[in-house]
Amino acid sequence: MTTILITGGARSGKSQMAQELAGRAKGKVLFIATAFAGDEEMRERIAEHKKSRPNGWRTLEVTENVGTRIRENIGGAKTVVIDCITLLVSNVFGRYADKDGEISDAASAERAAVSEITQLLDCITYTPADFIIVTNEVGLGLVPDNKLGRLYRDVLGKANRLLAEEVDEVYLMVAGLPLKLKPSGNG
Repeated sequence: MTTILITGGARSGKSQMAQELAGRAKGKVLFIATAFAGDEEMRERIAEHKKSRPNGWRTLEVTENVGTRIRENIGGAKTVVIDCITLLVSNVFGRYADKDGEISDAASAERAAVSEITQLLDCITYTPADFIIVTNEVGLGLVPDNKLGRLYRDVLGKANRLLAEEVDEVYLMVAGLPLKLKPSGNG
């Protein structure tokens, strides 16, 4: 089984690459959508993503407990696409946010996010399928000007690092072009 992590900035082509790779795979595809439609803009983004996926793929909308939900719903899929870890970590953080959107217990939020990734890695280890995982690289820009932004950046960076350590291949998308980081070489 092959595991691939695709990272990069917003609109860099991550989802498109994941879909192209999954489209070349043999067998059923299970698409894991982690987005939560909390406002109109997000509903529109989700609708656009849905339109871009092949009709034959099964989609499972999961905002948390992704590893468990994949195991429960694998249904013979040979390829699993997870899009994306960025929103998954945000969803976990949502459990710890107060009414103003501030994290009440940063340590617990970080532990919960790392636990989510650890459970996903466990699922990947014991599920007989290829995995293609999409995430954003948020640590290359300016340092966020608020505590929540810095915490989120740091925890997502840790989640990405945990995933990158365990997968077979890692790609960084830049302007629609894949740069193969692991194993080393050009994409």
